[in-house]
Amino acid sequence: MLQHLHIQNYALIENLDIDFLSGFTVITGETGAGKSILLGALSVLLGNRADTAVIRPGAKRCVVEATFLVNDFVATQYLADYDIDNGECIIRREITDTGKSRTFINDTPATLAVLKDIGPLLIDIHSQHQNLLLNNADFQLNVLDTVANDAEILNVYQSEYRQYQTARQELQLLQKEAEQSSNNLDYIQFQHKELKAANLTDGEQEELESELLVLENAESIKQTIYETRNLLDTISSNMHSARQSLEKAARVFPLADQLAQRIEDSNIEIDDIESTLAANDISFDPDRLEQVSDRLNIIYSLQKKYHKASVAELLDMQQNLHDQLNSIENHDEILLEKEKKTEELHHQALATAQRLTAARRGAADEIAAQLTARLKPLGIPAATVTVEITPLPELSPRGQERVQLLFSANKNMPPRPIEKIASGGEIARLMLTLKAMLSVQSYNLPTIIFDEIDTGVSGRIADEMATVMQQLPNAQVISITHNPQIAARGSQHYRVYKEETSGVARTHIEPLADADRIQEIAQMLSGADITPAAISNAKNLLHL
Repeated sequence: MLQHLHIQNYALIENLDIDFLSGFTVITGETGAGKSILLGALSVLLGNRADTAVIRPGAKRCVVEATFLVNDFVATQYLADYDIDNGECIIRREITDTGKSRTFINDTPATLAVLKDIGPLLIDIHSQHQNLLLNNADFQLNVLDTVANDAEILNVYQSEYRQYQTARQELQLLQKEAEQSSNNLDYIQFQHKELKAANLTDGEQEELESELLVLENAESIKQTIYETRNLLDTISSNMHSARQSLEKAARVFPLADQLAQRIEDSNIEIDDIESTLAANDISFDPDRLEQVSDRLNIIYSLQKKYHKASVAELLDMQQNLHDQLNSIENHDEILLEKEKKTEELHHQALATAQRLTAARRGAADEIAAQLTARLKPLGIPAATVTVEITPLPELSPRGQERVQLLFSANKNMPPRPIEKIASGGEIARLMLTLKAMLSVQSYNLPTIIFDEIDTGVSGRIADEMATVMQQLPNAQVISITHNPQIAARGSQHYRVYKEETSGVARTHIEPLADADRIQEIAQMLSGADITPAAISNAKNLLHL
């Protein structure tokens, strides 16, 4: 329910605040006073694009803000991320003179896409030229499901349908992979055979490269070892002599024994180094050099061929090829099992879809009968409404049928799709009767705004339309009207007017009490010159 609307610096509106009540509200005013500006501001809140032209001249920005009381389950779930307190949702849109736009839901930034999604759950605007929703196939199907009260069946079906679609996609992927693998079987076998024949081991490349470096420098290394051993031998001999000299002086030089022991320890380390060099003496082995080079060439060739950086990556590729070969060998069995599972899920979803179809067919007859009956007192006495249910070749996310409302306003004319045959006024009355029917079903309707849908009707028909709008249960209805009979039925009445001060035009809106309502409705009846008869008629319409 729309509780409050605040508009600042939007078109001719400088500053405006309106409080709305539940039930039936009417808005009246002379042509050009600015009633369309209110709808324009609301459309901005619904996510419509707005440029700087909507900003009041001289202002830096315009603001449109609406407060809603949200009790619809779908809307509440959608707005769960926006910290709704006691069902209150505040939507604010700001547009600056630089062209920037900001959107907030309960002070949390939001996108235009979010507004476009949530908008229809909060406000439903209808005019003679904007009843596009009635032509929408999804809307028509939603109406049918609401009357059929098949939400539980639909939820089960959609869950089963998703499972079926997932299994179907997995099956198609398996079939594609199996086909590709079968087509590439020879190549996969060749690659696997080549890698397996190479008998690769993890880490061998690094070991071989290290060994190759030694083999390629064998003579240089051998010479270095030879020279180093000779030097160490000389050092060891000199250190032995030094130790003996210190030992001779030990009787007169107490520190000599300690120093001699340190020389001995160092000499042991030098001898160990010399022994290690002797044990690792290298001789040039051309056969081993060739073996190592050939092995590395095989590894380098495979890495280049398969675009791999290491033996580990080649081994991973070999394992992957091995797995592919196993999969190809078993793909017939895997495919058969997946096909069986997919078919089971299809049958399950189909059975539920058939239950859904049965419920919808029963509701279709009820909708057709109710709409046809409700349209007759609204000036379409020959109205005929039918609901066409056409089977689809395959299951869809919403079932196995396409739904379309068909309408005829005249005898001897077969019903046809609404958008091809109904006038703007007829569509408006169709939507009005549809809303009335849905509200009886305890359908959580958004705020319904009728924008001059009564144009071209008067007398008894206007009175009947007013009765329908006034008596819509479970719904907040706002009607912008030029019709005095409809205006008199509102439980809340606002008047839009325009005034000009110092050459600047401003649009205002004010609530009307009984005396003001009499004057407003009398003017709607007789024009600028209000007659006593118009005053009397206005009082009669208002039951005052």
